[in-house]
This record gives sequence, structure tokens and C-alpha cells, in this order.
Amino acid sequence: MAKSSEDDIFLRQEKDASHLKLHLSGKIIILGIGNRLRSDDAAGSVLAERLQKIAGLICFDSQGSPENYLGKIIKEKPDNIVILDAADFGGEPGDFRVFEPQDFQTANFFSTHNASISLTINYLQSNLSADIIILAIQPKDIAFGDTLSPEVEKSIAVLESWFSRLANNP
Repeated sequence: MAKSSEDDIFLRQEKDASHLKLHLSGKIIILGIGNRLRSDDAAGSVLAERLQKIAGLICFDSQGSPENYLGKIIKEKPDNIVILDAADFGGEPGDFRVFEPQDFQTANFFSTHNASISLTINYLQSNLSADIIILAIQPKDIAFGDTLSPEVEKSIAVLESWFSRLANNP
């Protein structure tokens, strides 16, 4: 992927990129959520899987069951938790937004995982002092299928590269 393409995406979404960067210090847990049989709904799951190879990040690909990873997350005692998920917040396909837990719970958008994310956040907040944010990726299509749209695939590749650069140059 060309660096200018990455820069274009982050310049367009500079506020969210800066917000995300603030939460990428100390011990970081990445929790990906997504249904891999619902096209772009797999975005969080796919990105978490790709980030597993980056040193310094502890990544869990929970697919549709984040509750199965709560004990593992608590055991790690992270400073920051980044939850990755696809959500329709009215953006362009592939756009991303960063939400604080309180914003996510009152936001007017749709994720197929709203209930499980809310329960996950509430449980983690009552058992940890970690900062938690949600990185939501705007899907193009969440119909049955196992292929990401080109827009979401491009954003995932850019985010993967960006996380890698930050992990290697904090």
C-alpha cells in the first residue's frame, strides 16, 4: 500500500487517528469482534488477527464472543484496551471512528454486537482501571459472505500498517 494512500486516510480522519494514538501506550490489549460470515462485519476480527504478529500488542480475535476473553484480558492487567468492530455510524465505507465507552452506549449507530460490547465494557470497567476505546470501522455490506469490501480491506491494511509503525516507534 502506498504511503500517500495511508496518509490520505489519516488526514481525512485526523481527529480519530489522534484520539486512537492517545490510547496506544503502556500495556495494550486489542480485542477484535466480528462475524466472518457477514462480509464487512468481520472487520474487527480480521484486523485483530492481523495485529497479532506485531510485537508489543496483545491481541484477541473474539469473533462474535468477546465474553469468552474477559478472564484473559483481566489477567493481563492492561493500561489500555482497544475494541475493534464494524459499526454503521453513517460514514463512508472503510472510514473509522473512535468512541469512548460512554459515547458508544449513547451513540446513534448500529453494530451487530452492541449488546455484547456494552456488557464487555461494563464488566471490564468494574474489574480493571484500564482506559477503553472502541475503534469502529464503517462497513459497506454486512450480508452473508466471507469477503470484505475493497474499501474496508483498504482501511484494515492501512490500520495494520499504522499500528505496526506506532508499536515499533512509540
